[in-house]
Amino acid sequence: MSALAPRATRSTALHAGAWWLWALGLATAASRTTNPLLLGLLIAVAGYVVAARRTDAPWARSYGAFLKLGLLVIGIRLVFAFFLGSPIPGTHVLVTLPEVPLPEWARGVRIGGRVTAEGMLFAFYDGLKLGTLLICVGAANALASPARLLKSLPGALYEAGVAVVVAMTFAPNLVADVQRLRAARRLRGRPDRGFKALLQVGLPVLEGALERSVSLAAAMDARGYGRTAQVPPAIRHTTTALTLGGLLGVCAGTYGLLADTGAAYGLPVLLAGLAAALGGLWLGGRRSVRSRYRPDRWGVRAWLVSGSGVAVAALMIWANSADPAALHPPAVPLTAPVLPLWPAAGVLVGLLPAFVAPLPPRAEQPVETVEPLEKESGWVRTRKSPAPGAQPHTKESPQ
Repeated sequence: MSALAPRATRSTALHAGAWWLWALGLATAASRTTNPLLLGLLIAVAGYVVAARRTDAPWARSYGAFLKLGLLVIGIRLVFAFFLGSPIPGTHVLVTLPEVPLPEWARGVRIGGRVTAEGMLFAFYDGLKLGTLLICVGAANALASPARLLKSLPGALYEAGVAVVVAMTFAPNLVADVQRLRAARRLRGRPDRGFKALLQVGLPVLEGALERSVSLAAAMDARGYGRTAQVPPAIRHTTTALTLGGLLGVCAGTYGLLADTGAAYGLPVLLAGLAAALGGLWLGGRRSVRSRYRPDRWGVRAWLVSGSGVAVAALMIWANSADPAALHPPAVPLTAPVLPLWPAAGVLVGLLPAFVAPLPPRAEQPVETVEPLEKESGWVRTRKSPAPGAQPHTKESPQ
């Protein structure tokens, strides 16, 4: 693996947009199936790539939080199906709850009643699909640096990109603060689990978030955030028309490609919308007065990483149109899901970033320095410079 991928440096680091395209490709594949075996395979692929290529940055430690969030979504979906019922009819009754009578205007909604195995299985498939989408987004959040992603945005999207990046970094920083405060409580011999400990940790976390917000606002104002250059009104109106028209064309073309009918006009409309949107972004970039220092390059490895995600999405869309029954196992009647071989092989293409993306940078290694102590005693002191967060270590040995 080391022979294929170099160590990540400032010049060899992977473009942040490649990680997002890869993750969005996996998320698109997850949205096209409810097969739990394929969804579990997508989660395993995303987790393996994150484990192999994430760094020690604060945003890289947020992947575990997204895993827990996915489990929470599945649990909430099952609870709703248990108490509020499911539209899927079933014959295998698990339990019968007391049903609450509802007025006439609430027809179609029930609270309680029969809980069937078919309804719970359908709710599990549905919740697992949504949880997989969240986990794929969490993989991109753990692998892509928000600052490098912001630096790569077009000038017309800079202000909006700053807001999005700040929102994306909120969850990783929050997770890092909670972990730091829980570790501090453990070192002081205080409990770090339970509702009471959560309340005592919540106030310092909120205080830290407010302090970061104030510091970020001051830094953005000092760097001239929101200041734009003067451009003629005709260019502004043209930019708005091209951008909005291009986005509408992209939405209409995408709908035409994904719908059952309309594929003939979907691709031309999509290409025309992309061209108009790119023209609008190029004109809008003339309002930006910022300069770029060492812009990230989109190299061969970025093409391979992003292409693997796009390939997974394309193969899953093709499999969904060729054999939809394999990608959507029925809940009625109760049957065990079967792993389709070709869609599973297409999902494994998403493992390519684990072999071609640059390796994470090495942690700082301790450096030994030797300084003489009391030459007449014949002893020297060997001092190791500690790793970040460790205590200095000193030992004495005969010279």
